[in-house]
Amino acid sequence: MQEKCKCGVGSEGSPFRNERPKSIGGLVRDCIQKTLTEWSSKIGQDLNQEILEVLECTVAQAIEKINPEERDELKVSAKLFIVGSNSSSIRDAVDLACSALGVAQLDSVIIAPPPIEDGTSLSLEYLQPYWQELENLVQNKKIVAIGTSDLDKTLLEQLYLWAQVKPNSNQVNLASCCVMPPDLTAFAKQFDIQLLTHNDPKELLCEASFQEVLQESIQNTKAHEWIPLWLLRYSVIVKSRGIIKSKGYIIQAKRNAS
Repeated sequence: MQEKCKCGVGSEGSPFRNERPKSIGGLVRDCIQKTLTEWSSKIGQDLNQEILEVLECTVAQAIEKINPEERDELKVSAKLFIVGSNSSSIRDAVDLACSALGVAQLDSVIIAPPPIEDGTSLSLEYLQPYWQELENLVQNKKIVAIGTSDLDKTLLEQLYLWAQVKPNSNQVNLASCCVMPPDLTAFAKQFDIQLLTHNDPKELLCEASFQEVLQESIQNTKAHEWIPLWLLRYSVIVKSRGIIKSKGYIIQAKRNAS
């Protein structure tokens, strides 16, 4: 039997304003744990008793839907981290984000480098199915603009030349690169690609970490049967002021049970 759990996690900052700053990975763990704990206390039943194919692990007040009258004043951006699934999950992630936030499309989506096996390097061939899924969503008007993360100049150029929908941005992790590489900067300027910085860890949420949080949050659940598929971080930004109105996470996990 397979079940899927869609966990909507609210603002990443508000529950923790009076605590010491946490790492991004620690913040994600805290958000997931808080949501699962609150959700499980409200449903008042053991997850092992569930026979549904999809479990909606959402706290009603965790994610604020966008007022349609304010939509034109806001920019809705997302970064997608693929954890234990393939390119087919990209559409699920975007659809769930749109539904949760009450919008028809996302203004921009950046995809983090998909997981690769140890000893192998990220290549254009590996990226292509993921990018094609994003292109389909752009063509179907679910996303306005798409971007990449942690691509060097060579790989970004390969993707740009191959892609039908060109990347409009590329994030660079300054933890491994304190200065933007000159060749990357020159290429991005030539083709009008925005270079952004980020400090996300290479692995934001691993399978073991998710299972540990699940075990701590919900009693009597077989945490080892659950595998996180993807994690999406969203931000809602007021265009005229450049401030973040809300931000949070949405995660999907799958349970493999015999």
